[in-house]
Amino acid sequence: MPNPDAISAIALGAWLLTAAISDIGSRRIPNWVVAGGMLCGFALQALAPAGTGLFSFWWGGLGSALLGLLTGLALFLPLHLLRILGAGDVKLLAMVGVWLGPQPLLGATLLTLLAGGAMAIVMMLASGSARSVLNNVRLLLTTLIVGAHAGKLAAMDATVTSGVRLPYALAIAAGTLAQLVWMLAHAGP
Repeated sequence: MPNPDAISAIALGAWLLTAAISDIGSRRIPNWVVAGGMLCGFALQALAPAGTGLFSFWWGGLGSALLGLLTGLALFLPLHLLRILGAGDVKLLAMVGVWLGPQPLLGATLLTLLAGGAMAIVMMLASGSARSVLNNVRLLLTTLIVGAHAGKLAAMDATVTSGVRLPYALAIAAGTLAQLVWMLAHAGP
């Protein structure tokens, strides 16, 4: 008999892979991917028997799915409002929250941020923009230090003149899958 935990992890992985492929190709995550993933996640949460398998401590039904969705929105919405992430990335993390519930979503989000940071460094080095990025960081720090010594903080110009947009769905997929692998590896018999 197939392991329902592994089947659920594979299904979530398929939704994340679809989102990542789209994001890599077009830098967009289609709403149908996010909505379809959410519907499947809600269905599994509603149908999962309580207290069974790997997900017994967090697959508590629709309440857990809703809390996971809200947690995902709360974690990434501020980054969207600061124009660090796109709306599709926020919705994708909310979709992951539907599947995982709130507590494991925190681990998946931490792993996602680590994967995103590693991706940013690799892309910065690959694009040859390391010097420009380091100069921008130097300018930012110098402005902050001079402003602090003067007793006032200077307004920062947040406009980005150029840069490479990261397909952040790839980082979300990597962080979530790492969390799932860890959970499956540490599951009881």
